Amino acid sequence: MDDRDFDDKSRARRDLLQVAGTDFAISRGHPEPFGASIKRGGINFAIFSKRATHVTLVVFPPDSDESILEVPLDPRVNRTGDVWHVFVQGLDPGVAYGFRMDMKPNPRPEVNRFNPDQPLLDPYSKALTGGGAWAETLHLRSLGENHLHRHSLVVDDDAFDWGQDQPLNIPLADSIIYELHVRGFTQHPSSKAANPGTFRGIIEKIPYLQRLGVTAVELMPVTEFEERDNPRVNPFTGQRVLNFWGYDPISFFAPKASYSSMTGNSSQVGEFKEMVKALHEAGIEVILDMVFNHTGEGDVRGPTWCFRGIDNLAYYIIDPVSGRYHNYSGCGNTLNCNHPVVRDMILDSLRYWVTEMHVDGFRFDLASILSRGRDGSPLADPPLLERIAADPVLADTKLIAEAWDAAGLYQVGSFPNWGRWAEWNGRFRDDLRRFVKGEEGMVEALALRLLGSPDLYHGDGRLPHHSINFVTAHDGFTLADLVAYNHKRNQANGEGNRDGSDANYSWNCGQEGPSSSPAVIALRRRQVRNLAVLQMFSQGVPMLLAGDEMGRTQQGNNNAYCQDNEISWLDWGLLEKNADLFRFFRRLIEYRRRNPLLRVPRFEHDSDEIEASWHGAKRFRPDWTHHSHSLALHLIGKRWRRDVYLAANAHWEPHSFELPAPRHEPLAWHRLVDTFLDPPHDIADRGQAARLQDQEHYQVEPRSVVVLVSRPED
Repeated sequence: MDDRDFDDKSRARRDLLQVAGTDFAISRGHPEPFGASIKRGGINFAIFSKRATHVTLVVFPPDSDESILEVPLDPRVNRTGDVWHVFVQGLDPGVAYGFRMDMKPNPRPEVNRFNPDQPLLDPYSKALTGGGAWAETLHLRSLGENHLHRHSLVVDDDAFDWGQDQPLNIPLADSIIYELHVRGFTQHPSSKAANPGTFRGIIEKIPYLQRLGVTAVELMPVTEFEERDNPRVNPFTGQRVLNFWGYDPISFFAPKASYSSMTGNSSQVGEFKEMVKALHEAGIEVILDMVFNHTGEGDVRGPTWCFRGIDNLAYYIIDPVSGRYHNYSGCGNTLNCNHPVVRDMILDSLRYWVTEMHVDGFRFDLASILSRGRDGSPLADPPLLERIAADPVLADTKLIAEAWDAAGLYQVGSFPNWGRWAEWNGRFRDDLRRFVKGEEGMVEALALRLLGSPDLYHGDGRLPHHSINFVTAHDGFTLADLVAYNHKRNQANGEGNRDGSDANYSWNCGQEGPSSSPAVIALRRRQVRNLAVLQMFSQGVPMLLAGDEMGRTQQGNNNAYCQDNEISWLDWGLLEKNADLFRFFRRLIEYRRRNPLLRVPRFEHDSDEIEASWHGAKRFRPDWTHHSHSLALHLIGKRWRRDVYLAANAHWEPHSFELPAPRHEPLAWHRLVDTFLDPPHDIADRGQAARLQDQEHYQVEPRSVVVLVSRPED
């Protein structure tokens, strides 16, 4: 050891003593709870491994990879069942740690993938060291190494003052969800955020969210992931692309360090809590996109962070002979979600985010995997989904499933429910796109989507709010690109344009990509508004993609998972450029939130609050034929004595619609929306809807949507 190594180790020891004191005492410890628990005088560590025969606790200073304390655990003293545990007196919060594990003998190293030389992360880590600056943590798989320079941190969850904050419990039926990426939302220089790309950056934009009128933000993954785990290169720039979205978790508890504006260890925990508290004060809920279907360890070629090095057979669905990972996620591995230990870990994670981090709900990525058994087969009554639905701590928590997986299991409308689970309604997305695009045979499908998809959700305890109605999401075209591209433009991802869906149901309105044609631009503007109106006037819960309300484009990329640049960042200059579009969305949201006819608690034929009638160009004569492109819906309030009339014409010719009379007298029809009209006449300001001169007919122009509302006669 040279003098420099000695000095480094001396400094590391001094750093450790700042959080640990001068004396250590090792005792048996307790097997519960899992993870690192702060006890009087020290820290208790507990970790599950059924197959490990040798376990060592490794302690580090917060900012060093040089271990200072290593405690081999005695299986006769420090093991209860399949849980290894130890109490270290003299340690305080802020210390870093990991575990070394081995199995001797190990007759099948291809299945039991132990490596005693590598310190492993604790699956219950509340924070990790390293990664404080975006993309700084070098993923070393390409160098043939395994040492990943990330350690678990002991976090004091009681250090934050929540005041009186609690989850808001806004009824799901009254929600308007806004999906955003923490970094992408404020990273663009045009955001003018003091803390771009961070939780505090979101705090800075709360006034904007309030102005827009959304009730909840749905955050794309915020638990730790390694953004540099993508080996591909952008063929245009030669630069390595990143894992921007974060759908490769290495922790289910720890917030991502680089989403914090502060650099201190575990500062990300406090800053996340600041964000939640500030959003709650503004009346906005926080929903987390959780990825429990796979991990960032990938297939057999991937790195080992923790799970495969702790107990590969328990944490993953694998071939028990070859060690090959079953890949229902499309990401190299599949978490063994219905293994009892993994099931408990997922429940513990959800409870932690609700109780300690005060989040209001969860969206579960590729949630159909959570319904697969330990051999990968779909289960009729998956124990994990039932436990989540019935968990008393989560009783008021929003549960939203992406009800499919990458292996073809599609459960939209049939996802195991227990009266709790809402679903991303992929049928809603596809049917609205196809109708507005002008495909034939879509009128009946549109009618079902407008009424909350009763063909999918009526019965079995399901209600209209179990349908999460989205037209766009992070995965796919933005709304502006949906009307500007017939084909995806994903070459910059480095996969030869093979990635991303080919089934977009998009239409470029006559010209591919950017256009200077006034006719094309006008049609695209109208199509965007058509989709927005149909979404906001449908029963169910609308979800918007951040930036759609100001015309954000990804330049035709429908799978921008690896684009940490202006393709993915929200250009806030669009807010001024497309102020008329923002006003249109804001007014739609405002009207929906005020109008109970658009948020009925039960399906129309079960409801004592609403009545619906269908019309075509002729009153009470809807055209359900295959060649029809138009439909009108009259919603009649039974308690709220108002009417709403919506006419959608996806045809390239105008149609004159005979209007039914408003049910409640003395009322008259007033125009709220006509997407064919130029702004600001496309949507009326509050209280300014224009009374129709002709109360019997309304001409709905080509490819446009009209909304009439009843108000007292002048």
